[in-house]
Amino acid sequence: MSEGIKVAKRGTARILAPLVIAAGLIAAVHSASTSAASASPTAAARLTAAARLSDPGRLAAPGRSAEAAPTAKAVYFHTLPPSAKLPTGAHCAKLVDATPLPENKAANKPYNRGTGQHVGRKFFPTTPGSDNPLAQKRLAPRINGDFAGTTIDILRWAACKWGIDQDIVFAQAAVESWWQQDTLGDWGNDAAACPLGHKLGADGKPGLCPQSYGVLQNRYPYEHGGWPGLIKSTAMNADAAYAIWRACFDGYETWLNTVPRGSQYHKGDAWGCVGRWFAGRWRTPAALGYIARVKQYLREKIWLTPNFQQG
Repeated sequence: MSEGIKVAKRGTARILAPLVIAAGLIAAVHSASTSAASASPTAAARLTAAARLSDPGRLAAPGRSAEAAPTAKAVYFHTLPPSAKLPTGAHCAKLVDATPLPENKAANKPYNRGTGQHVGRKFFPTTPGSDNPLAQKRLAPRINGDFAGTTIDILRWAACKWGIDQDIVFAQAAVESWWQQDTLGDWGNDAAACPLGHKLGADGKPGLCPQSYGVLQNRYPYEHGGWPGLIKSTAMNADAAYAIWRACFDGYETWLNTVPRGSQYHKGDAWGCVGRWFAGRWRTPAALGYIARVKQYLREKIWLTPNFQQG
């Protein structure tokens, strides 16, 4: 990011397209139906995962078998207040690894094994009229993409590390990429806006290159020092995206009050900062349309639906 942070991270014409870590009670797994009992091990694992995610606070009924009631506590990551002391990535990795969930996006496996990198001293812009320098001082050094696991566990890790409700993360990543790290977006014909290895025409569209990459669609050339890790690593992509969300949530993006906006920017508005990711503006119509789409997927828990699962 640079002065360009003030412009929308996406084209505005495209309108739609927690530490409070609460250790939940032992996750319930609903009794398997006759058809589920005969399902493949992979399908059974997904059934278990869905039950753990959708009903983390329910106790397993006494007498249920070990197969039907996991003994590990389900961990749900909630949003932490502005300026809260955030857990380390290593601590979050331990919490996530204690209750791992199965992969539902097989194509992400190469990207999920690769961890990221530390970012530069200009990840958050510090020039007058841009981000509060505290964003670069307090948040940027935490970004490293240092986690490997399944796609859902990477998203859980990022939610934990940056103190944002995990279901918001799940829903937003579904809107952005359907949880697919190889997603390319925001195609343009400006050669200067193409990252190394992705020159015009290199990705299958003559005269164009994608400017947005990965599970959260991070956009080049913003997020200085994060490339090429943002393309190669799912964890790096999510780590950087939610560092930016946290900068907004903590009140470091006061420049949002110097550009067109729907209302006054202020810290502590989780959903306003979700919309800012898409529109680069504060609660404008484009931002509000995007927020509505993410909320829809959250209500539906789209990541648990059959059509969302992939090999």
